[in-house]
Amino acid sequence: MNKFCVKVAALCLSAAMFTSAFAVPSLWNAGTVADVVSAATEEEPVELLKNTDFESGTKKWATYTASGGSAKISAEDGKLALKVATVGKLNYGVQLYYDILPMYQNGVYRFRFDISSDIDRKVEAMVQQNGGKYQSYVWKGLELTSEPQTVDITFTMKAETDQFARMVFNCGNPEEGGPELGEHTIYLDNVHLELIDDSKVDYTGFIVEEEKIITNQIGYLPDMAKTAVFRGSAEEVGKEFYVVNSETKKTVYTGEITGGVENASADEVDWYGDFSEVKEAGKYYITTDVITDPSYEFSIGEDVYDKAFDASVYMLYLQRCGCEVADKDYGHDVCHASEAVIYKTDEKIDVTGGWHDAGDYGRYIVPAAKTVADLLIAYEKNPELFGDDLGIPESGNKIPDVLDEVRYELEWMLKMQNKETGGVYHKVSCENFPGYVLPEKEKDTLIVTPVSTTATADFCASMAMAYEWYKDIDKEFADKCLVAAESAWGFLEKNPDLIFANPKDIKTGDYGDKSDVDERYWAAAQMYRATGDTKYEEAFLSYAGTKGKSGLDWSTVGAYGNIAYLTMDKELQHEEAYEVAKSALLKEAATALKTAETTPYGVAISSYAWGSNMTIANCGMILQTAAMIDDSADYKKAANEQLNYLFGKNPCGTSFLTGYGTVSPVAPHHRPSMALEKCVPGMLVGGVNSNLEDPAALGLLEDAPPAKCFIDNAESYSTNEITIYWNSPLVALLAGVLTDDAPSVEPGPSEPGDKEGTYGDLDNNDKVELTDLTLLSLHLIGDSLLGEDVLKYADVNASGKVDIADLAHFKQYLSKDETVVLGPVAE
Repeated sequence: MNKFCVKVAALCLSAAMFTSAFAVPSLWNAGTVADVVSAATEEEPVELLKNTDFESGTKKWATYTASGGSAKISAEDGKLALKVATVGKLNYGVQLYYDILPMYQNGVYRFRFDISSDIDRKVEAMVQQNGGKYQSYVWKGLELTSEPQTVDITFTMKAETDQFARMVFNCGNPEEGGPELGEHTIYLDNVHLELIDDSKVDYTGFIVEEEKIITNQIGYLPDMAKTAVFRGSAEEVGKEFYVVNSETKKTVYTGEITGGVENASADEVDWYGDFSEVKEAGKYYITTDVITDPSYEFSIGEDVYDKAFDASVYMLYLQRCGCEVADKDYGHDVCHASEAVIYKTDEKIDVTGGWHDAGDYGRYIVPAAKTVADLLIAYEKNPELFGDDLGIPESGNKIPDVLDEVRYELEWMLKMQNKETGGVYHKVSCENFPGYVLPEKEKDTLIVTPVSTTATADFCASMAMAYEWYKDIDKEFADKCLVAAESAWGFLEKNPDLIFANPKDIKTGDYGDKSDVDERYWAAAQMYRATGDTKYEEAFLSYAGTKGKSGLDWSTVGAYGNIAYLTMDKELQHEEAYEVAKSALLKEAATALKTAETTPYGVAISSYAWGSNMTIANCGMILQTAAMIDDSADYKKAANEQLNYLFGKNPCGTSFLTGYGTVSPVAPHHRPSMALEKCVPGMLVGGVNSNLEDPAALGLLEDAPPAKCFIDNAESYSTNEITIYWNSPLVALLAGVLTDDAPSVEPGPSEPGDKEGTYGDLDNNDKVELTDLTLLSLHLIGDSLLGEDVLKYADVNASGKVDIADLAHFKQYLSKDETVVLGPVAE
C-alpha cells in the first residue's frame, strides 16, 4: 500500500468551500483510490464501508445531535440499534452517520440497506457533502414501520469528486418543529455503499507516485551536513547519485548510494547519499544512475532560511486578537473586543489582546507561556537574527519585532491574572468552537474559565523571563511583569494542586494536565534567575527528585527549568542545582541523539503523536542546548537533522511549513485560511499522527504506515492544524541553526574536589546544609550527582560505605542534634 499517495483537488471540506486553487497535494490513499482504479464492476464492486453488518459492534458509526435531539447507538442481535430519546426540533436533530467516503464524479454507486423502527415514523437516507452547502449526492425519504424494508438505490455521482462525503440517516423531527415522537429505536443492517462502475471516472490528478529522492526542500547552509534519502529496492535506487545545478544542468557532485535500511515505520527501504561537500551557493536537484526523475529543487546558501525564519515570526502577528490585523492578503478586522464573563459568575473582565492559539480563536495561558519562552530563548541565542522590519505595527521602533510581538502576548496574559489572589485564569474562549469564519465573525459570549496552578506556574515562569528580557528596554513594564510573577508564586505557595479540566459545558481546547510539578520546577528556576533569591533555588531543588525535570511540551515543561538554570549568570549558580539541571538535560539529549542516529530520516522520535512536529522541534532545542554544554557528542548535527525533517526530509516528502518548499500544506485546519480560501504562509502544521484522531485521518489513513499518517486536509485537525506553540520551537530551532558559533555554557561552579573536602559539604560551598542532604538523597536513588572524589565525604556516619544509614545520620545532624558528628570521630 505504500506505492501511491493521493492528490486531491477542489474538495468541499466540512463547512469550508475551497476553490480548485486550494488543493491537497499529498494524501495517503488508505485503500481508497488504489483499490478503486482496479476497475469496479457490478460483478466485482468496490465496497466503501468497513462495517456493514454490525456483527462486531458499531465501529465507524456515530451520532450527531442538535436542537434538543438525543440518541445513542449499540449493536443488538447483529443490527445497529439507534435508541432515540428525543428527536429535537430539526430533521437532523438526531443524525446517524458514517465518515469518510470517497465519491468520484461520474462513478456509478449502489446504496442499499435494511431498516425498521419500533414506531411508525419518517426518516431520510442520503450520501451528502459534509459541510459547505451539505448538498446530497443521493437522497431517499422513507416511511418506517416495525417491518424491515430493504432499500436498494443505484445512482451516478454528478457532482465534483468529494473524498470526504458522509452517509447520513436523518432521524430527527420529520416535521421541522413538530411534536416529540417519544422514545423509540431504529434498526439498521446490511448497509452497503459500493462503487460498481468507474469506467467514466477521471482519476488524473488523484494518484501520484511517492518521490524516490527526499531532501530538505528549502535547502541547506553551506557548511551543514547534507544527506539525501533514496527509497526503494537496490535495483530501483541505483548505485550512484548526482547533484545537479538547476540553472546550468551540470553535475557538481557524484556520490555513492549506501545503506539499504528497512524502515518499518514508513514501510519502505531507505538508502543514503552524503553530499556535504557541495557548499557553493545555488539551486540544485538530485538524480541517480537509475532514478531519472529529479528530486525537488533545493537551495544552498547563507540566506537559505531567512524568509522562512521571518515568516515563522510574522505568523504570530497574523494570529493577533483584539485588534485590526493590517495585512492586505491575510488581515482581519478587530475581533473579540467585548469583556469576558468569569465562568459561573456575573463578573466581567477585560481580556482583550494576545494571540489566537491555533486553528480556532481560543486563548490559553499554558501554551501561551511555552510560546513566549521559546521566542525569548530564540532571541537570547542570537539577537542579531531578529530585525525591526517585519511589517508589524511596531516595526521601526528600534526594538526587535519579536520582542514587540511577545509583549503583545504578555500584555494579554497580565489581564488573565486575578489581582487579588495572584492566581491565573486558565483560558478564555467561547463555549464552543466557531464555524469556519474569520475571527471578527465569532460573536458568542467570551468565557474566562477558573484559575489553575498549571496556568499560574507557567505564567509565573514566563513573567520572570519577561522581566529579564525587557528590563533594559522598558523598566516599568519589566517591573510590572516581576510583580505579577511574585504574586503568582505567592498563589502557588498557598494552593498545592488546582489541576484544570474543562467544565462539561465548554467544548474548546482543554490543555488539562495531571500534575503541576514540572510547571513549578520551571517557575522556581526562572524566579531564582530573575531575582537571585535563594528561596526559589531551594524550591527548584525540592522538585529535583521528581519526574518533572524534562520536556518542552505545553504539558511537560521541566526542561525550561533546566535551560534557565544552565544559562543563567555563573555567579548565581550553585553546584547542586547546576548538576541537577545538567544531568536532566543531558539525559534527555542523549535519548534524542540515540534515536536520531538510529532512525533512517535522522528524526529524534520513534513514535508519532498529535503535534509530532512540535516534539521534533523541541528535540532540536534540547540538542542545541546540549551542544552548548558538551561538544563531545554530535548534538548540533542531530539538531540540524530535526530541521531537515520539518522542511521536507521525511517519509511524507512534505515541507511542513506552509508556503515554503515544493510541497507544503495548502489546506491547514486554520479558520482564517479556510474562510479566506487561501493558505496563510509561515505556519508549522502538527504533522504525522499515527493515532488517527479525527474523521478525515481515520477515514483516509487507516492503512497508512505510522510515519506517513499525515493528510493535508482542513478537516484533519489532528495532523494538519497549526498552533502558535508549534511555530515557536521552530523559531528557536532555526535561531540555533543560524548561529554557527553557539555560545558555550559556562562550566558552572567549581567542581567538588577542587579543594580539601568537609564531611557533609557535598557541593563544596563551605556549608553543610539541606542542599547537601538533597544531593545525598539523589545519589541513593540512583540519580547520582556525586563524583568519586566527593563520595568519601558522603559517608557521614564513617561506616566505610555510603548508604541509607548516612541519610538518617545526616538528617539527625541537621535537626541540631548536638550528639551527632559528621565523619570519623577525632581520637
